[in-house]
Amino acid sequence: MEYALLIFTILVGTILTFFSGFGLGTLLLPVFCLFFPIDVAVGATGIVHGMNSIFKFLFVYKNIHFPTFLRFSIPAIIFAVIGGITLSAISELPIAWSYMFFNKTIDVSYIQLIIGCIMLFFAWIELSPKLNQLKIQQKWLPLGGVLSGFFGGISGHQGALRAAFLTKAGLTKEQFIATSNASAVIIDLTRLTVYFTTIPFGQLAPHATLIIIGIFVAFIGTTIGARLVKKVTLQWIQQFVGSLLIVYGLGLIFGLI
Repeated sequence: MEYALLIFTILVGTILTFFSGFGLGTLLLPVFCLFFPIDVAVGATGIVHGMNSIFKFLFVYKNIHFPTFLRFSIPAIIFAVIGGITLSAISELPIAWSYMFFNKTIDVSYIQLIIGCIMLFFAWIELSPKLNQLKIQQKWLPLGGVLSGFFGGISGHQGALRAAFLTKAGLTKEQFIATSNASAVIIDLTRLTVYFTTIPFGQLAPHATLIIIGIFVAFIGTTIGARLVKKVTLQWIQQFVGSLLIVYGLGLIFGLI
């Protein structure tokens, strides 16, 4: 049953990236949280997202604009390490707060609280027309690398910030796609390196088949979508997905998920 759920959700999630404006990692994280502890779920999502980014990289790498890539990615690498270490640190913190719900004690960990708040924040960014269309001047590229790297490291949420900073970098469409993808790859590889040294990935071993299936399903979904669908954000789909992510984020914050 869990295999069917994973396959269905990743396929739907991959297709929704072509219509909702949300990235694959943002949509997959809630799914993996159903199978793993949150810190491990972030890592599992990172594996699928990273492999998917590498797959795309093979088709677009020739158009990378290296001056822009270096200005953005060097600080992104540094702060992806900091974000990954932060994720490991907060996963070891004690319970943040507890409350009674229908005569049952609900414990909320710091990692639930923080990841839930981050999910709410990025759902808000995507759902806000002004913030969603925010384009930041080229001189702030290193800051974009800092923010994208840190949030990529701590929760995997890097796409919205990366797009906001790279869109005004004066790149052609092909250069933007390639440079953005290369930046995603370097952040994913950096954070996964940190995760594998700081997070108990032994918990993934019993579910290795799920991860492998997730990688291949994401490949299939991305390939089919790229060939058959013109990527465009449909507002009602974006609002629906964003609302679900807000509900899920609140569920984490209140310890219900």
